[in-house]
Amino acid sequence: MPSDAHHRIQSPKVSAPEPFTDAEAAVARLKELYDEATGYLCERFAEAIAQGAPESRFRAYYPEVRLTTTSYSAVDSRLSFGHVSQPGTYAATITRPDLFERYLIQQIGLLLENHGTAVVIGPSTTPIPVHFAVANAGITVPQEGAASFVLRDFFDVPDLASTNDDIVNGLGFLYEDGAAPLAPFTAQRVDYSLARLAHYTATSASHFQNHVLFTNYQFYVDEFEAFARAALSDPELGYTSFVTTGDLEITDPKAEIPIPAKMPQMPAYHLKRKNGQGITLVNIGVGPSNAKTATDHIAVLRPHAWLMVGHCAGLRNSQRLGDFVLAHAYLREDKVLDDDLPIWVPIPPLAEIQVALESAVAQVTELEGYELKRIMRTGTVASLDNRNWELRDQTGPVQRLSQSRAVALDMESATIAANGFRFRVPYGTLLCVSDKPLHGELKLPGMASDFYKTQVSRHLMIGIRAMEYLREMPLARIHSRKLRSFEETAFL
Repeated sequence: MPSDAHHRIQSPKVSAPEPFTDAEAAVARLKELYDEATGYLCERFAEAIAQGAPESRFRAYYPEVRLTTTSYSAVDSRLSFGHVSQPGTYAATITRPDLFERYLIQQIGLLLENHGTAVVIGPSTTPIPVHFAVANAGITVPQEGAASFVLRDFFDVPDLASTNDDIVNGLGFLYEDGAAPLAPFTAQRVDYSLARLAHYTATSASHFQNHVLFTNYQFYVDEFEAFARAALSDPELGYTSFVTTGDLEITDPKAEIPIPAKMPQMPAYHLKRKNGQGITLVNIGVGPSNAKTATDHIAVLRPHAWLMVGHCAGLRNSQRLGDFVLAHAYLREDKVLDDDLPIWVPIPPLAEIQVALESAVAQVTELEGYELKRIMRTGTVASLDNRNWELRDQTGPVQRLSQSRAVALDMESATIAANGFRFRVPYGTLLCVSDKPLHGELKLPGMASDFYKTQVSRHLMIGIRAMEYLREMPLARIHSRKLRSFEETAFL
């Protein structure tokens, strides 16, 4: 084989870009282009593994959707998405249009409605990395050096230059031809997160629902499974199946679920409903790093809301174990997002989320008005990156906690809220007080057993009820304009 064989590039033949004025037809074409491209790479890769080094390089491209407008269209000022802010050319590379079909039809439909001009569907200039192309075909890419040829000489591999958060971080991202972004993530960034989700949660991205609960304790998982089984027993609730680690899915509420031999780092559980309107629970464990990792990757699925329901340290003498804290502000000392979202950026409470959470607390506890204040505080939640902050000089931390008027402390809530703000995903936090370190009530073995038995079920039910309230709200109402910057992507 000539030494320069890998410089000759072969690609599948594709037709010229086509204009579309129907969203469903446009998405159908995206699916055709994507299937042709990935099918081609799968075939060529399988041949290379079986036969050895190819005689040329193989490349296929992500499909894209493109919009060009010359008008400052008058759109409904209440909408935070579905339109571009000024004339120009806008584009988005697309991956897994089968997975994102409903989302794409909705977003493209809004563009067509609000701008009255066709969108153009065709191949982009961004190559599909072979790792992502073959993933859905059940083909494993061997690690570097395991194949009989150098992989990157003949196939494209993931490129960090196009796997970033420049769009959502507002860093002035443009495609190579100068087109502005239509969507908050590039196709390769989405593919990267889909692969990471499968790794960290041990469930396929296709099972994730539009409403995501995060927790930091296994107790909530047990209660979620119990609720799921009860929900499946009542067809009127609309839930269709329950998925646990390893993509094990049950529809029979009495079916046994085998315990996996090895648990993933952040196991996810999905109580599914038609059109993704169910609830996903992710046990992120303890710490801001896990909280950032989980939200970094779940964000590409464009959920309608995510909420933190976990344990916290109560900081006020008037609080009792088992009381609730509804966060309306965050003291960010978690540090993991400082480079992406400067610490001076305020993370505002979202009215729709706050109302849903408070209403859920009132319904589950059967308390309202002034009586509700006996068991729930609304205030600032502080998130630290040091779990054992009590073992150091407390003067500095306690002074900052007091100055911020913090009422609770944990390690994940501010991270989840800040990443929700950054990714334009509606967020909220309802915590449950499990210890009071400033008042001598430490979290030690045995001390909280009664609390766990009585409060976890009620706390989880509040999170579920809040999600059910949000599910009934119009999408345009949930996705607040306060999460959108001056120049936003048209896609949600």
